Amino acid sequence: MKINANDIRVGNVLDHEGKLWVVMKTMHTQPGKGGAYMQVEMKEMKSGTKTNIRFRSSEAVEKAHLDTKDYQFLYLNGDLCEFMDTTTYEQISLSKELLGDKEPFLQDGMIVALEFHGETPVSVLLPETAVLKIAECEPVVKGQTAASSYKPAVLENGVKVSVPQFVNQGDKVVVRISTIEYIERAK
Repeated sequence: MKINANDIRVGNVLDHEGKLWVVMKTMHTQPGKGGAYMQVEMKEMKSGTKTNIRFRSSEAVEKAHLDTKDYQFLYLNGDLCEFMDTTTYEQISLSKELLGDKEPFLQDGMIVALEFHGETPVSVLLPETAVLKIAECEPVVKGQTAASSYKPAVLENGVKVSVPQFVNQGDKVVVRISTIEYIERAK
C-alpha cells in the first residue's frame, strides 16, 4: 500500500529496498530554499541496523501490509516469550527482542496484538496502559502534596517512573507503556 511521505508515523512498517523497516523517529523539514522533506530514522527488522532517509514530501512510500491477531502471553522460556492464539489455542514462541524495551511490561495473561508480514511475526503491540505496584519511592513529605511536583519511583518490574508526591510505596498506578509515564493511581 502506497502512502504519502507526509503520512509516515512512528511505528509504521515500511517496505523499502526489499526489506522491512520500522519507523523510529520522523521529522518534517521545510527549508527556506528547496522543497519540503521528511527525515525518517528507521530500523531494519531482521538485522536491527538503523538508517536515516530523506523522503520528499510528494514522494510515495510503500507501507508493508501487516495482519494483526490477538494473542495471550503465557510465560517466559529463557529468551523466548510463549504466546497463545486466543481463537485457535495454538502456541507460538517469539524472541524477547521483538518487544525491545517494552519487555518488562509484559504480564502473565496479558492480551497483546502480534503483527504478521505473511506468516512471519514482525512485532508485538502491548496494550496502551498497564497497572503496576510501586516497589520503591520516597515517603510523602507533609505539606508537599498540594504542589504539582513529581518524585522518582521504581515499579515492581524495575522500571523507573516519575510519580506525584502523594503516591506511596505499595500503591498501584496506571502507567502509559509507550512513553513510560504515570497516568493515575489505580482504583
